[in-house]
Amino acid sequence: MSRNHHLAQVNIARAKAPLDSPIMQGFVDQLDHINRLAEASHGFVWRLQTEEGDATALKVFDDELIIVNVSVWDSFESLKNYVYTGNHLSVLKDKKHWFEQASAPTLALWWIAAGHLPTIEEAKRALATLTTQGSCAEAFTFAKPFPAPEERSAAHGELA
Repeated sequence: MSRNHHLAQVNIARAKAPLDSPIMQGFVDQLDHINRLAEASHGFVWRLQTEEGDATALKVFDDELIIVNVSVWDSFESLKNYVYTGNHLSVLKDKKHWFEQASAPTLALWWIAAGHLPTIEEAKRALATLTTQGSCAEAFTFAKPFPAPEERSAAHGELA
């Protein structure tokens, strides 16, 4: 676990219909539960949300059907454990019922200084970097992760 850095993540998805549509009901019904589960998970630090308690009302892309999720975790392992186990995994497996298949990356991870909260602009930049460069130190995926900066420095014999 990194002491100086936290892991930020952004994921986006294009809904098959507006969130108040019957098509999206199954997703919407689980949203509060999944958000509470994240907040109670080991390693959770922060998540982007409005006064309603989630980020679905934020329209940060030109497409009104794209929803965004941004969160911060204390380590890669903490986020990976949350995403790929338990109730969240069930929702992830059902994603195809509510969201369209994407042609570009929809998830990006990147390291931030501990205590920093990522902005929407940083999240968009991480997705763009992943799209143009693939996994790299500035933006990566679960499949091709990069260690925190001080871990990379330690591996090269440098001072963090």
